[in-house]
Amino acid sequence: MAADTPDDSERNRFSARAARYAKVGTRVGGVAARMAGQRLVGAQDTRAGNALALASALGGLKGPIMKVAQLLATIPDAVPPEYASELMKLQSQAPPMGWAFVKRRMSAELGADWQTKFKSFEHQPAAAASLGQVHRAEALDGTALACKLQYPDMQSAVEADLKQLGLLFALRKRFDPAIDTDEIAIEIAARLREELDYAREARHVALYRHMLKDEPLIRVPKVWPELSSGRLLSMDWMDGTRMLSHKEDSLEIRNRLATAMFTAWWFPFSRFGVIHGDPHLGNYSVFAASGAPAGINLLDYGCIRIFPPRFVAGVVDLYRGLLEGEEARVVHAYETWGFRGLTRELIDALNIWARFIYGPLLDDRVRSIADGVKPSDYGRRQAFQVHQALKRLGPVQVPREFVFMDRAAVGLGAVFLHLAAELNFYRLFNEAIENFSAAEVASRQDAALGAVGLAGH
Repeated sequence: MAADTPDDSERNRFSARAARYAKVGTRVGGVAARMAGQRLVGAQDTRAGNALALASALGGLKGPIMKVAQLLATIPDAVPPEYASELMKLQSQAPPMGWAFVKRRMSAELGADWQTKFKSFEHQPAAAASLGQVHRAEALDGTALACKLQYPDMQSAVEADLKQLGLLFALRKRFDPAIDTDEIAIEIAARLREELDYAREARHVALYRHMLKDEPLIRVPKVWPELSSGRLLSMDWMDGTRMLSHKEDSLEIRNRLATAMFTAWWFPFSRFGVIHGDPHLGNYSVFAASGAPAGINLLDYGCIRIFPPRFVAGVVDLYRGLLEGEEARVVHAYETWGFRGLTRELIDALNIWARFIYGPLLDDRVRSIADGVKPSDYGRRQAFQVHQALKRLGPVQVPREFVFMDRAAVGLGAVFLHLAAELNFYRLFNEAIENFSAAEVASRQDAALGAVGLAGH
């Protein structure tokens, strides 16, 4: 049989993509039709069944749609809790590219002589995820590397999957309009498109090396620019163990790891207006010193959110307003974030969530982040309470900058629950915001972003 010509090969790839997109649309559309039919005949208590049907519709697909589904599951109230529970179960592991395919992809990124630029390059990936896979390699000087190689045609796949995200949100708005998800959809799309740009991610890594250079509990890899491109990112390999393997360690070690996590997220936010929007267990590992767990490695920098200093000021204002009982300051914080039409009832509803997120930070004692709560349930009850309140008040639009801030806070809380950490979160947070000034944040942010080539971001 004759081999495919390059044109045949491209047509085959296009056909495969088209079939995949059609399958996504058909499956999600089938769930939409089912929901519409149930609505028409007045069927009750169908959410759980619809959620299972949606998860089943998406479950056989790979790539960005899995990342979108899991994003939705971890953004409070982006989808109803029944949907979030099912979407959380989906796996984002994609089938890895074979070695022949990897060689072609590497040639496209680094040139036909790419193998001469490495001392070694492992054929089998060390990890495969929704947008790409990671290969272990060695630089010519023997340094261990992690080479993150993007799958082909990801831009087309992402755009197709974002259209399906629009359909999911349209369904939400039609059948359950308490939350206006327009801004959530815009924010998810912006971050997901950024994740395709590995040159931008390389600058994110440099930014974190700058912000956390004096933090001994946190290690950030170095990027190898000569072995990187827009779709290939080569960084130092960071040896470490999985966070969950330390659940049975001593309280001292678990608290050290939790403190490192708190610092890695809150210090960059409070000082530079930057946050890691994806505190997923696979995005960090634990490094050892003198044979004992000593701190965390930050491994992935695709989902980084850079906030205007006014938003950071709103976070601090809301905290201090709740701490001191200053309602005017609380209202000002919500207005700073972009919430509009603030009535007494809406403020009370928003405060349910605010007091949940800030609760441990307002309590000056050693404590867990939440007693008697499973990591997977962290924030679910409060999100439901807020949603029920908003259903009575009409559609509320969630400002887009709020989305990944919330996601980070909930994800971080789940990590603290996994570790059963007991810390004085009040003191940790007040150390992070000590001498806070929005002007200082703006100055530090401008300097840091300019130094790593993200000015204007």
